[in-house]
Amino acid sequence: MSVIKNYKSPWLSLMGMQSSSEQPPYRDDTVTLTKRVEDLLDRMTLEEKAGQLVGTWAGQLSEFKSVDDVADEVRDHHVGAVASFGWGGAADMRLDDIVENVNRLQEVALSETRLGIPLLFNVDAVHGHAYVAEGTAFPNGLGVGATWDVEAAERAADVTATEVRRSGAHQNYSPTCDVARDPRWGRAFETFGESPYLCGKLAAAKVRGYQGDGIEDADSVVATAKHFPAYSEPARGEDAAPVEVSEYVLRNVFLPSFLEALDEGVESVMPCYNAIDGEPAHGSRRYLTELLRGTLGFDGTVVSDWNGVRMLHDDHEVTGDHRGSVRRTRDAGLDIASVDAVDHAEHLVSLVEEGELAESTLDESVGRVLEQKFRLGLFEDAFVDPGEARDVVGSDPHRERSLDAARESMTLLKNDDLLPLDADADVLVAGPNADDPVHQLGGWSVPDPDGTDVVTVRDGVEAVTDGDVVYEQGATMNDGLDVDAVVEAAADVDVAVVAVGEPWYLHEFGPSVDTGTEPDEFPNRHSLALPDAQRDLVEAVHETGTPVVGVLVTGRPLVVDWMADNVPAILMAYYPGTMGGRAVAETLFGENDPGGRLPITIPKSEGHLPARFNHFPHPTPIGQDEHPSSYDPLFAFGHGLSYADFEYGAVTLDDETVGPHETTTVRVPVENVSDRDGTDVVQVYVTDRASPRVTPVRELRGFERVSLDAGESTTVGVELDAASFGRVDADGVRQTESGDYSVRVGEQTVGLRVETTYD
Repeated sequence: MSVIKNYKSPWLSLMGMQSSSEQPPYRDDTVTLTKRVEDLLDRMTLEEKAGQLVGTWAGQLSEFKSVDDVADEVRDHHVGAVASFGWGGAADMRLDDIVENVNRLQEVALSETRLGIPLLFNVDAVHGHAYVAEGTAFPNGLGVGATWDVEAAERAADVTATEVRRSGAHQNYSPTCDVARDPRWGRAFETFGESPYLCGKLAAAKVRGYQGDGIEDADSVVATAKHFPAYSEPARGEDAAPVEVSEYVLRNVFLPSFLEALDEGVESVMPCYNAIDGEPAHGSRRYLTELLRGTLGFDGTVVSDWNGVRMLHDDHEVTGDHRGSVRRTRDAGLDIASVDAVDHAEHLVSLVEEGELAESTLDESVGRVLEQKFRLGLFEDAFVDPGEARDVVGSDPHRERSLDAARESMTLLKNDDLLPLDADADVLVAGPNADDPVHQLGGWSVPDPDGTDVVTVRDGVEAVTDGDVVYEQGATMNDGLDVDAVVEAAADVDVAVVAVGEPWYLHEFGPSVDTGTEPDEFPNRHSLALPDAQRDLVEAVHETGTPVVGVLVTGRPLVVDWMADNVPAILMAYYPGTMGGRAVAETLFGENDPGGRLPITIPKSEGHLPARFNHFPHPTPIGQDEHPSSYDPLFAFGHGLSYADFEYGAVTLDDETVGPHETTTVRVPVENVSDRDGTDVVQVYVTDRASPRVTPVRELRGFERVSLDAGESTTVGVELDAASFGRVDADGVRQTESGDYSVRVGEQTVGLRVETTYD
């Protein structure tokens, strides 16, 4: 099935198309996939094979490469993959320019190389096609987690896949399967939160949305589960720092979300930068071959994170030079070095020629790469229709999907009867994140507002309210502006909406030329508190006596204890995406019920870390009253307020005793007892009452988002799989343990017996 229809590429005449009878088997789409791969592989030189296993980039990374430079690499060195758009240093971020670049480079690959093997383009579209200025951006990972809506996550991924594919890319470096373990970590915003169960269900949904019924479909892309196997608990919260975890934590905290993605048939996996227990993942045969391919049965492509190969010698120092790193990654099980470019390919050739690496090792990887390119239909149609791309990318239906997702993510942390606001309220809108499209999109998005069409918080409030709206920024991320003007404006309005939080950033908290931050400026990994300038702004408005709504536009939990104590209403908006400002405004004025629930704990301070709902119990040697609580958050995992009031009836189980491979259903009557429509999330937690080893105090094992009209009631059923109560063993299999479990919904607890044997 062709990606584009009714489009005649201007380069088709250059491809030397032959009649079917003259075509080699690999050019004949009526030949079996296996035969096409074998035929092409047999025709390839060692240099051509090596080229298919490396990628390059257009733009600024370690050096600047123009599209002409990339064309030379494809023409002269057979490079098989390109990142031409993505990150802050991309060559172009406007759709027309990107499409032109893709088509030009495909022309080179198809008509100016001996075998005419098409290029595979990749992109980090982790929350929509956000690296294209006109693309549709959805809430970042934490915002998706806050929806607790598997179907919504799949719909968003489907939109993203369509936009990515129609603009010329074929592989998406998403979903992020990492479980948030430390909010200081700069990539926490990419995750779906701190629950392995929630992360797994949403990661699987993303895979389904990206790949559809298979990558043979014209609007599907190769999904990439990352960052395998344990990225998200680095020392000090510092990105890519060593991860020291027990085998138990590795298997039962980090692996479950990857297992869900693998079960959905994810086509690609990306290793993490970190060393885990002293073993860098990119160079680890234990993780990439023995665990991933052997134990877990993965048969797709393993693609490096950007500089993961060079880090083996530059940072980890487990090899002496680049050549040694190339060899180690190939021994480990890497297929594609995503941006290691020509040097990597040349080292591969040298290693084979000198007998240090078997050519058959390359053949296995090349075979997997070619198979994906054939299945993607690139040998039949590799070009992009510019007009069709413009019609699809950022289309109105896609923006509406983004708005729906943002609405669902809105999480009301506090409300002292201030919200919802009156429709005719006069409003002051202030704060560094009130009218900044770049900050609102967050990381892995265009760092320049030019060409974007983002609805900011200011835009949303102006569109929704019937009253007057005054805008005064009042502060940047770290510096105050005209606070006096803000105070003066606050005195003349009914309510002040102050949007604070974080800027756009990648990986780390700064410093970065892309984020504009300096050392020790916000955000940084040593502090989760608002900078003085932002807190001073909120305090100044509060002191006027005008009620304040704090809107948190942020990629991670922030320590906002002063706001929690003093501000009457706080809305967690995450990085809400293209239409996020509209969703914020609709929520503030009651047009949208805040149905989001926290997918991650908000701590009282950095000193309270780690703050996880699923922490392990432990003794209290000097007495429980003398020990601080092991879990004492500012706002707990799963927390979120609605404008409606819900009451739960008695919780029951269909079966109170189940076998190791059986299921039971938790049922709970839910009634909306208020006079307005609303949304709640029924959350089911399970505790092992007596396990052979220490287990978490509770684990999320099921959930259901439910919307009810005023006065409406329903009975929610959540299926519990006994196998999910078990522990992942060394073979990657969940082993169910017999015994008694507590099942908790809200404030109610019922008992469940799991029996592994029967009389």
